[in-house]
Amino acid sequence: MCFLLAGCGNYSSAEATKDLAKKINDTKGYKLTGILEISNNDDTYKYDVEAAYAKEDNFRVSLKNQTNNHEQIILKNEDGVYVLTPSLNKSFKFQSDWPYNNSQTYLLQTLLTDIQNDSKKEFKVMKDYYTFTTKVNYPNNSDLVKQKIYLDKKLIPKKVEVMNKDNDVLIKMTFNKISYDVKFKNKYFELENNMKTAKTESTSEAVSKIEGDTYPMYVPDNTTLASKDTVDLENGQRVIMTYEGDNPFMFVEQTASAADELAIVSVYGDPFQLATSVAAVSDNMISWVSNGIEYYVVADNMSQSELMSVANSVSTMPVSK
Repeated sequence: MCFLLAGCGNYSSAEATKDLAKKINDTKGYKLTGILEISNNDDTYKYDVEAAYAKEDNFRVSLKNQTNNHEQIILKNEDGVYVLTPSLNKSFKFQSDWPYNNSQTYLLQTLLTDIQNDSKKEFKVMKDYYTFTTKVNYPNNSDLVKQKIYLDKKLIPKKVEVMNKDNDVLIKMTFNKISYDVKFKNKYFELENNMKTAKTESTSEAVSKIEGDTYPMYVPDNTTLASKDTVDLENGQRVIMTYEGDNPFMFVEQTASAADELAIVSVYGDPFQLATSVAAVSDNMISWVSNGIEYYVVADNMSQSELMSVANSVSTMPVSK
């Protein structure tokens, strides 16, 4: 009946929200694929996305950078939340409420939460689709203020655009396929199985030397580079840049090498999608891996928003224009 009403133009925001909630909450599992695009200044980073969910609380999101095929996996199971870097046989384990503690463009539950939590959301009935425009919850990125969610007439998400206050689209998720009521094998959401399978498929190689100079393009006011030191390690290099002034911090680059056995690093914070990689974010540090290099931004008295701005300004690979 609701779809008949929609055809007559009488389908309301409340009805659409209720029907979408039933569709998502009733499924025992889903799997989706798509393309995630992140704009950072004049550059665009593209990721192949494969996301899966199974009741009661299992999530698996694979993000593969189209430029260098570097894959990371965000995993949530009964043991915790993990960010896997298969090429290094390394995983970060978080004490986190992910994915419920902020907006996620590629998970149906968080899109639904954003719709339900916004009492001032805008709903439009178009010829071929519906749209919801809602506020978003990105506590580490104040530039992201709202999103537009496109759904077809069967309430299947087709696209999500996340915008700043000037309506510039900074994040776009385009869904290629969404399958409901999917059944997964027992090991699909297990850490060791995901690491083993993804590592076998990985084409990334370890890096033994840091080539060229990489600097943050954003530095807080009244803060300047005071020193730069290069340290030779047993199997690589480390570059330490110390910034001094009103907002002192350290920027560290280190060649990454694959561990012989699965390495799990505990982090008190959250996983967060930077333009170039999935980062581990804690109160005073952001760390991530890109192109075989581990990066760290560390500060004692800088806000997470400022830390994120510094980290996002580090461009480490060719991107699309």
